[in-house]
Amino acid sequence: MSLVTIPGASKRTRKPRSLTVEEFRKLLEHMEEPFRTMALTCVCFGLRISECLGLHWSDVDWLNGTLRIQRSIVRQRVGETKTEYSDRAMPIDAEMLDILKAWKQTTSFSAADDWIFASPAQIGRLPWTADSLNRAYLRAGKASGVGHVSTHTMRHTYRSWLDSVGTPIAVQQRLMRHADIRTTMNVYGDVVTDEMSTAHSKVVALALNSMETACKPS
Repeated sequence: MSLVTIPGASKRTRKPRSLTVEEFRKLLEHMEEPFRTMALTCVCFGLRISECLGLHWSDVDWLNGTLRIQRSIVRQRVGETKTEYSDRAMPIDAEMLDILKAWKQTTSFSAADDWIFASPAQIGRLPWTADSLNRAYLRAGKASGVGHVSTHTMRHTYRSWLDSVGTPIAVQQRLMRHADIRTTMNVYGDVVTDEMSTAHSKVVALALNSMETACKPS
């Protein structure tokens, strides 16, 4: 499938909120699969929703514990990542790897070239849409009392959580995959290093309710 550039795909009308750990956990309690795993994937890797939807199983290196961000999908059109810096290998914490393995065993679309979040309605030919996830967030936000949550909320939440566990700004830039460190600092408040893996694991610990692990010093 050829890649195309999608003009204006990242335009937003308002700055999304960041969730507290407690708010995220409440939200997750009211989400069903595959949206629960999608939310965890977005918040634990800081993915744009277009990048999450664009994941193939072949992007996961199970042996080395890394996730490669290689494409995006907007309005069911496959395109390139937002910038050249977006196309990076990301560390995968062991707990998050187990969650992805569990989903792989559950979904009917688990071949290497299948979308990780393939839509049964599309017979696996396309992933679920961003609108479907937004509707799931809307239902969960209302049921949990968390309120309005959008797909981009998870990326902003990821940035906030990186801050909360004391991640150096240079490491945040690499994990957020920003070309300019000013974007990391002002907008969001290819080698995987040990620092990146440590920061990622701390965020996963927050998301999965392992507070003691998240708060341990490096």
